[in-house]
Amino acid sequence: MKRIFLFVMTNLAVMVVLGIVINLLGLNRFITENGLSVGGLMAFSLVVGFGGATISLLMSKTIAKASTGAQIINDSQDPTHAWIVGAVRRFADQAGVQMPEVGIYEGPPNAFATGAFKNSSLVAVSTGLLQSMTREEVEAVIGHEVAHVANGDMVTMTLIQGVMNTFVVFISRVVGFFVDRVLLKNERGLGPGYFITTIVMDILLGFVAAMIVAWFSRQREFRADAGAAQLMGRKQPMINALARLGGLDPGEMPKTLQTMGISSRPSGIMALFSSHPPMEQRIARLQQSAG
Repeated sequence: MKRIFLFVMTNLAVMVVLGIVINLLGLNRFITENGLSVGGLMAFSLVVGFGGATISLLMSKTIAKASTGAQIINDSQDPTHAWIVGAVRRFADQAGVQMPEVGIYEGPPNAFATGAFKNSSLVAVSTGLLQSMTREEVEAVIGHEVAHVANGDMVTMTLIQGVMNTFVVFISRVVGFFVDRVLLKNERGLGPGYFITTIVMDILLGFVAAMIVAWFSRQREFRADAGAAQLMGRKQPMINALARLGGLDPGEMPKTLQTMGISSRPSGIMALFSSHPPMEQRIARLQQSAG
């Protein structure tokens, strides 16, 4: 319940901030007496498209800690905690990034990395992961998450999401204006045809955009798997970790963290919208890789 509340409140906060910015800049007036202002609509689309994604990125660490209840263990004297922190530090040094915050949270077997910048990130593992895996397998998972950080995947996915959002907002409003003015012959302001068409197009194009973003996310997972193998010095530990995760239930991550988890279980048509490839594909890709 807490995770759902935080997710809803985060989205409400983003909508409020975007609404204020759009009104202050006057970007909500892209329909003029002479018709549609393409430049005005593009500016509106860019603010809406990148604004929400950027705000979510900047808030990602705070939201992750609050939604998972992650305990930061960088300074913990617990032997298990010290081992996890040591593994993160070793991989961060190898990858050339600053030491992330390290967290542990209660939950099914999973892990995630998040943060707006490479040198200000958070890597967290679940208690379920620690209880279900060998130390070598856990270290491989940690290497996977550090590889995400080193690759700048959080920023990359934000940029891709922002581009997709921008196109959805822009195209849906162009189509809505065409339907309202050309097909329905409305000559005064914006009629119902514009609003109904825009809502329908937002939904339809949103599905297409989600599939494109998910495809990029799946390629990023393959790259992080290879990065973990490189950090470990061999690929077998990561293969073993993926095989182990394939037989475990990863549970449901908070919506804001799903693309950053180590594991998910896509099936059927939903695989097109999954941020993670099937474990079998990930293992096969690693086995076929050189080194």
